[in-house]
Parts: sequence; structure tokens; C-alpha cells
Amino acid sequence: MPRLILKCPYLKGGSENTSAHLDNLINYIATRDGVERIRVEDKNLSSTIKQVELIAQIIKEFPSTKNLFEYEDYISNSTIENASEFIGIAIEQNVDKIGKRKNYVDYIANRPRVEKMGKHGLFTGGNDSLVLSRIANEVANHKGNIWTPIISLRREDATRLGFDNAESWHNMLSYYAIDIAECLKIKPENFQWYAAFHNEGHHPHVHMICYSTDPKEGYLTKKGIEKMKSGLVKNIFGQELEGIYIEQSKRRDELKQESREVLIKLVTEMKNGTMQNSNIEEKLINLSDRLKFTNGKKQYGYLQPQLKAMVDEIVDELAKDEKISKAYALWYEMRNEVLYNYMGDLPEPLPLSQQKEFKSIKNMIIKEADNFNKGTITFEEVTDDNIDITDERIDKAIDDVFINDTGFIEIEDYTLDLVSEIEVNDDTTEDVYLKWSDEYKEAREFLFGTDDIVQDLERAFEMFVLEAKNGNALAMFDIGRMFADGLGREIDVSKAYEWYHKALAAFYKVEDKKPWKYTEYRIGKMQLQGLGTEESYEEAFYWFTLSADQKYKIAEYSLGGLYYRGQGVEQSYIKAFNLYLRSAKQGFPYADFEVAKMYNDGVGTYKNEKESNKYFHSAFIGFEKLEKQSNDDKIQYRLGWMLQNGIGTEKDIERAKKYYEKSAKLGNFFACYSLAKLILAEENPTITEIKKAVEYLEQASTSGNQFAQYSLGKLYLNGKYVEKDIYKVVGLFDLSSEQGNEYAAYQLGKLYLKGEDIPKDIPTAIKWLLISAEKGNQYAQYLLGKLYLTGEGVPKNKEEAIEWFTLSAEQGNEYAKLFLENMDKFKEPSACLTVTRMFHHMSKIFEDNIPLKSSGVGLKIDSKLIRKLKDKKVAQGHKSDDHEQRII
Repeated sequence: MPRLILKCPYLKGGSENTSAHLDNLINYIATRDGVERIRVEDKNLSSTIKQVELIAQIIKEFPSTKNLFEYEDYISNSTIENASEFIGIAIEQNVDKIGKRKNYVDYIANRPRVEKMGKHGLFTGGNDSLVLSRIANEVANHKGNIWTPIISLRREDATRLGFDNAESWHNMLSYYAIDIAECLKIKPENFQWYAAFHNEGHHPHVHMICYSTDPKEGYLTKKGIEKMKSGLVKNIFGQELEGIYIEQSKRRDELKQESREVLIKLVTEMKNGTMQNSNIEEKLINLSDRLKFTNGKKQYGYLQPQLKAMVDEIVDELAKDEKISKAYALWYEMRNEVLYNYMGDLPEPLPLSQQKEFKSIKNMIIKEADNFNKGTITFEEVTDDNIDITDERIDKAIDDVFINDTGFIEIEDYTLDLVSEIEVNDDTTEDVYLKWSDEYKEAREFLFGTDDIVQDLERAFEMFVLEAKNGNALAMFDIGRMFADGLGREIDVSKAYEWYHKALAAFYKVEDKKPWKYTEYRIGKMQLQGLGTEESYEEAFYWFTLSADQKYKIAEYSLGGLYYRGQGVEQSYIKAFNLYLRSAKQGFPYADFEVAKMYNDGVGTYKNEKESNKYFHSAFIGFEKLEKQSNDDKIQYRLGWMLQNGIGTEKDIERAKKYYEKSAKLGNFFACYSLAKLILAEENPTITEIKKAVEYLEQASTSGNQFAQYSLGKLYLNGKYVEKDIYKVVGLFDLSSEQGNEYAAYQLGKLYLKGEDIPKDIPTAIKWLLISAEKGNQYAQYLLGKLYLTGEGVPKNKEEAIEWFTLSAEQGNEYAKLFLENMDKFKEPSACLTVTRMFHHMSKIFEDNIPLKSSGVGLKIDSKLIRKLKDKKVAQGHKSDDHEQRII
């Protein structure tokens, strides 16, 4: 049974009819074995013969009374008390059929156990006293329809929620009245209502009288009743909804292990599977033939009834599939769990073709049938999820660069307190030397900017040049970096190499004069990155080893990286872990990060989540300290990444954005890309934010970031945030593809193959698809297989098709598997493919409509309701905090 019963009868306008054949019921009202007369010692005895007879007559005359709480109590335990309770409420809820309007007003205001608010129990909005006789005449003489809602609760619910008194009902109905008017299609300014609370023993309830001052206004539909009841449930049970949803969350947890897990498994099988059904293929071909002669919009709502019926047949044929049938049954079961709180008699399950949540499949079928006619090339990317999958893979690729590429994780030495660690050579009489002189430190501050000093790249460059002329190798290196990264000047690779080479020669000269663990580390780093020299892992290994043997923590970290990747030395995860751990124990946050990763993955050591979290946290704290000292863009990016992903710290998107912004200002294109992605992922980004995101992507794209080039190209292709510009799209995808982005090459292939935004060019499409496929893109491989099989724009080549299908299928592409398994069976490959696409689309609909997700939808609805009520209260002149119904 539902938790609240709402009955909403009405008295027809202008009629004072009574039902003569129910006169015996009216007589019984005065003489019945009512609750007032029951002796305590008799109440648990079996119901009397007279009560049994009367109950039978009531059920015959008013069948809907079988849905009352009291009838449920009576059936489960047929005592005098329960019989009396049922008879009383059954007659009361049908007084509108057996009495006059005037009598009805008097009855609900004065009957036994009405809780009086003054001389009688009648109340309305506000606190004005009501004159019963005037209201009775007003209702009796009203020419329009009058609705008489009855709202009934269980005694335990009413007591627990505080709805066992007239004052609570008065407050709640005063605020909900406008919603009732809306359900009754009555303008708020014309709405009149009165109510009385009857504090019955088992099931306290409220009687209402509702009508419009305009006799022609007002009507109540089934949807209106459902809406009214839903709102009452939310208002009455609002204070304990959190508890209800906590219990529902427990049920959800159980469902995840049972029904929901099964449903998700079925959806996954649908999404990744294929479907072959000759009946559907035949029906699809018939539909496509009929659509050839159909004018106008080819959407379900615009089709003729015969064509709609054909579409419905295809949907219902799909529903016969075992997976879809099971999924639909489970979906309905879980959906009813939600409806149970609001409805007593749940509706009978509808055929899938009539279920509104699944109506999008119909237009998809029509589109597929129309494409079948046109011979449109399809791309089978496993529903629109592919877009998200591609984005996720690109984001993961960036994460991999961030986490694994030592070229990206460049250690900035000025962030370390080297003066306290090692004896700095203060002898500047030599032609070259290493010294953190005051002038050098000041130049670094101008290079990156600090809280007190504004970034000034030109000033930094001038000061570095002066220091370099004096022989400071550190300044030579930084000049090389400014030319390499375009900091304050045009990127100039040859000048960057020249200055790096000078710096490396200076490092060698200083080392030759006096061996030093720090100089050895710097030489090894330049050999590793190929700065001013040819890249050499073997040389890097040699110099890092010299430095690490002297327990220099950065060298230990760098040497660990070589062992981890097997560069210049035989790969050894165990040795890598030990070196990282040695460095981490000396307080180097980059080493903390690597140790955390290896504990997390169980690489080079045992898997240990606790230790992993500890070292990730140490890394985050260490990076924060370094960032305050250095204002380094790579550290800022790293901090933003950790905050965005909740690694080593609590997830905090706003703080992540601040670090990304600082890093982006220093030209870090990874930060530009990540910041743009965060902004565009927001629910409703402002025009200013969108403009900024596009600027960040353009900045990263200009710097050569293939991911930014791809993402910016997609923006210009979709035309959502910027005006569609197909020439920019092609240019950006081209740039991204040249850097090895398989997705950009695939997109170019599709564009030239479709021929919608640019002229169709099969040879160029094949060229880009081959580039993408050879880089391992399963969609490009599948598409090439299809083209070679069908001979679309290329000579038919079954062997070539099988080769590409095989490569795609090995990566899990179900469409490719379908072709390989049925290569010699296909009569009409396009029709079979279409059925499988329908199958996948159906899985997406199920996925989008799985009920009882852990998103707290119920609480979200109630918070909206509270805001709505609050706004209405203020509009009606109430203070915003009076009689506040709080939801914790």
C-alpha cells in the first residue's frame, strides 16, 4: 500500500441530488456501532453481523473503498474496532454522493473527532476566523463544480511527522494551496479552499473543499491527481525524505549486487554485442521501401499511421531479443520501486514500443531506414559514447605524458636549497663557473615572476646575458631555455642549441677542475634530453650514477627513471623502486610521486594502497613548497592535475583551475589544454569563460600541442561554442595528425569520405584512414575493411578487407567481428549492420534510464520544492523563515 491516500471526488455544479437508494446508510450514520460507542473490552472481538452486512453493501456501492488503509486493516484482522474504522471512513469519503453540499460543509466542520480551531474545525489560508453558516451557504449556492479532496495518512506516519494536529495541516496546505489550484486548472486569484482535520484513531485525515470563484473554470485530470498526490507526499514526508533515500540507497547497494548488476551486464552485452534477425531485416527493408514515397519530415510524429505501425513492429521485434527482454523486465521492476511511494495500483507494463522513455529508438529506426535507401556510408562507432571514449583516451594520453615522460617532468634546480646542501664554488675568477649569485637569482625571479615581482622576460634575458658573459654556466643554460621555449623572444632552435652547448661545455670544465655531484647531475640531465649535444642514455646513466653514488637525491631519482624505462641500462623495476625510495626519503617530492605510483600498481614492489596514498600526499605537500619557492609552470601544472584528480589531496576543481591558470600564464600548453577542458566541461559556462577556454586551446595549439589542436578542431567542427569553420577544422586535424594523433587522422578520413562539409574525396579519405589505421585506430581499421569489402571508392579486395577487420576485431570492435563471422553469409550487409546499430542504440537508452542511481535525485527534487515554496511564501507576504519546512 502507498504511504498516503488521496481521493478527489467532486460535486457537480448546480445539482443537489441525493441517492435515495443509500438512505439506509444515512440512517446508519446516526445509529451505527461507531468508534465513540465501542467499549474497550469489546473492540478486539470479531466484527458484528450488522457490520459485516454493511461492509458488503459499502463495497458493492463504492468499490474503490477496497483501496483504503482501513479496509486493509479489516481484512487482515476483522475486529469490531477495525470494522467500525472502515465503515466510518468509507461513509465519510462518500458523503458527497449521499448528502447535500450544505450538509457536507457542516459535517466536515463538526463531526466527532474533528480538531476545532475556534468554534468549529474548518480552516483556510491565513488566520481569519470563519463563519460556518456563511461558508455553508456559499458552497451550497455555487454554480460550478466543487472538488472535495480527502487526504489520509497512517497513524504512525502522522504521529512521527507531526501531522496529527490541525495546525500542521493548516500550515502545510496554506503553502501547497497554489499547487492544488494548478492541478485543478484554477487561476490562483480565483481559488477558494477550506479544510478540516479529523483525528481518527487508525488513519487521521483531512477533508478539503476546493472551487473557483469563476464557475466555468476548473477541471481535474488523472495527471492532475498524480501531480497533486506527488506534491503532498513530498510536503508531508519531506522532513524524513533523507532517511527514506538513505534506505533507498541501501536498496540500491543491494540492487547493484543483484538486479542492477544484472541489468548493467545485459546493457554491456548489448553495447558490445551484435544482433542478427532476419525478421527485423525484412521489416526494415519494407519500411525503407515505403519511406521512398514519403514526403515531409521523416520523423515518427509526422509519419502516417501505417508507417508508425511498421516502426512499432520493428521495436517490438527488437524487444523479443532475450537480452533486451530481460533488461526491459528488470528496468520495469526497478522503476516500480520508485513509483511505489506515490501509487497504490501500479500501471500494467507497456510494450516497449509504447514506453515513452524508449521513444528515441523509433526515430533512430526511421533514420536508419532512410540511410539504407540512400546508400549512406555509416561509421559504426558504437553509439555516441565513442566521442566520450575518444576524449577519455586523449586525456589518458596526456596523463601518460605527465606521469611517465621525464622530458615533461623537467626538474628545476633553482627550486632546491643547494647552498645548504653542497659547497658552492665561489671562485668566479675562472672563465666559467657555477654560482647562485644575487644577480642570477634576481634574473630567475624576473623570468618566472613572484608574489612581489612582476614577470619581465626582457629584463630576465638581459641579466642572464650579463651573468653568462661573466662565465656563469647556469645563466647560459637559462638563455638556451628562453630561446627553446619562446620565453620573451621567438623560438630559435639553433640559438637554443648554441647556448645549451656553451652551458654543457662549462659544466664539463667545472667538473674537470673539481668533481661535484651537482655538476655531474646537470651533465647527465643534458645528455638525457639531448640539450647542446646528441641524446645519449648511456652517457646520462654514467653521469647520474656518479652523482647518485654521492647520495644526491635528484640524481638518484633520475637514475631510477633510467632503470624504470630501461634507457642506457637493462630495465629493472626493483632497482628503480629502490632508487626512487632513496630519493624520497631525502624529501624529494618527484620521487615521492614515483614511489606512490609503484606501490599503487604493484610494480617493483608489493601493492600497498596505504603506502601509495602516504607517498602521494607527501608528493603533493612537497610540490606545494617547491611552487612557493619557484613559481614554476611544470610544478603548477602538476599541482593542478593532482587537485583535479584527487591524487594525494582532496579533489578541488577550483584550486586546480587556479594552478592551471598560473601555469598557463607561463606558457605551459598542457595547463592551457586542461584548463580549457575544465571550463568547457562545466554545465553552463558563460560566454566570457568559453572565450577564455578557446583562447587557452589556441595558445596550446600554437605551441604545438597535438591534443589542443585536436580539441580545437572538434570545437570548430561542432560549432557549439565557436562558429563552425571547416577550413580551420581540416588545418588543425592535419597539424595534430602530423604529430601522431590517430583520432585526428580518422576524423579527416571521415570528413573526406562523407563529403558533407568538404567535397567528397575518396583517395584522400583512404590516405588519412590508412595513417590512422596504421597507428592502431580500430575505427579506421574497420572502415577500411568495409570499404575494401564493398568496393566503395576502391577496388573490391576481400583479402584486404579481412586483414583490416581482423586488426580491428583484435581490439574488440564488435562490428568487425560480425563481418568476419558472417563474411560468406551476408545477403544484405547494410541491413544486418543496421539491426546491430539498433541493438547498440537500445543499450544506450537502457543505460540512460537505469533507475535508482546513487545521485540523490529525490533530495534534489525536494530542495527545488523547498525553494519553490519559499518563493511562494514571500510572494504571499510571509516572512521567508516562518513555518519553514527544513530538509536536512
